[in-house]
Amino acid sequence: MRETLEKILEQRIMILDGAMGTMIQAYKFEEEDYRGERFKDYEILLKGNNDLLTLTQPEAIKEIHRKYLAAGADILETNTFSGTTIAMADYAMEDLVYELNYESARLAKEVAIEFTEKEPHKPRFVAGSMGPTNKTASMSPDVNDPGFRAITFDELRIAYKQQAEALLDGGADILLVETVFDTLNAKAALFAIEEIKEERGLDVPIMLSGTITDASGRTLSGQTAEAFLISVAHIPLFTIGFNCALGANLLQPHLEAISPKTDFAISAHPNAGLPNAFGEYDETPDQMAEQIEEYMKRNLINIVGGCCGTTPAHIKAIADLADKYEPRKKALVS
Repeated sequence: MRETLEKILEQRIMILDGAMGTMIQAYKFEEEDYRGERFKDYEILLKGNNDLLTLTQPEAIKEIHRKYLAAGADILETNTFSGTTIAMADYAMEDLVYELNYESARLAKEVAIEFTEKEPHKPRFVAGSMGPTNKTASMSPDVNDPGFRAITFDELRIAYKQQAEALLDGGADILLVETVFDTLNAKAALFAIEEIKEERGLDVPIMLSGTITDASGRTLSGQTAEAFLISVAHIPLFTIGFNCALGANLLQPHLEAISPKTDFAISAHPNAGLPNAFGEYDETPDQMAEQIEEYMKRNLINIVGGCCGTTPAHIKAIADLADKYEPRKKALVS
């Protein structure tokens, strides 16, 4: 799989899909929609648990995947951003984690195969989305106790391993560790994936995507873009890059910081601008694509897509532009 993807990247820029959450919001699902028949008597409110929709609204999830592939995406992300026992503890659904990840990967793979069969010249792939969890291993959540940690490295490793195994069992081609705000969390995920690779004799392509949280140009755990790259460079990654938090224009300097310093492929899936006062994203597809075109002109990226606020229309505008540009050539790093 890795060889197949690398050959494609030699020929063209690949397109990642857009925001699953943004598309789900458009359905305006209510509590009963999240519950479905299976969870109608569940004791905890479930609205907002988007990963659960894989089980209760699978046709909607497949429809979202189809829309992104029709817009030009090569790679689908599974609906598993919060699919760890750590994040699912908020809903007392830790026991569902394997099923949620397996089924999400299976649904995405089903749609990917459907489109690949129609367009064999443009194969589609599934990236198992592994979000950052809602806890941090590097910082204390208690300002009065700086040494306290709400989670340990080993707890993260175990949770991520369970998620990754289920994603691979369900058919994921790639594992995407994304929206990394704490590199120690990410290292736990990467360690878990390396364990699985050794146990299964697999060379799973790993995409790693950090998030620069504000104008300081650092992750939440304090790293610059270059420091983030250096701290994970020992792992044989398929891609490294950034997503979320910033719009395309604000993300560009951080891509420029790492692009000449690594022979990994570079990925980016920025937000559709910054959120307005209502938490909504106003940047149009054309506005976002115009900014992302600068990535292409400057030879910064190999894979590009969208995060918060992006829709199939945004992905189509980006994909149409990508057809006109050569992919980034890997930097020669000794």
